[in-house]
Amino acid sequence: MSSNAQTIPRSYWIVSALALAWNLAGVAAYVAQVSMDPEALRELPEAQRVMHESMPAWAVSAFAVATSAGVLGSVFLLLRMTWAVPLFLISLAAVFVQMYHAYVLADAFMLFGVAGVVQTALIIGVGVSLIWFSRDAKEKGRFR
Repeated sequence: MSSNAQTIPRSYWIVSALALAWNLAGVAAYVAQVSMDPEALRELPEAQRVMHESMPAWAVSAFAVATSAGVLGSVFLLLRMTWAVPLFLISLAAVFVQMYHAYVLADAFMLFGVAGVVQTALIIGVGVSLIWFSRDAKEKGRFR
């Protein structure tokens, strides 16, 4: 173990591992959404089914980019590489694109109410926190 690796606090590894788990959960949500079979789709409340069926490819793609970039950013955090910073920026930008569709074009607030807004705020909050965390790690010389 190099002397630089010894200066990395345990909290760095914990946050990095939690970031990966969070973003893998996002990938699972994406896969569940895009692989929903017709029977499961029929079981959704009507408004949710219509929103799901009418979601444009660019919004679905934004979801894919957000989750993929988040996972890659988390892996780069664990590898202590500076690519984590731009990947988290890309991930958050894609979240905003996805949320633009959901809340501006599709009126997700009417479907999901306050709970949906809280979930969205949590996603954005974690995204901003991961950008801050990765930038802080870079400034402190924790990346290789």
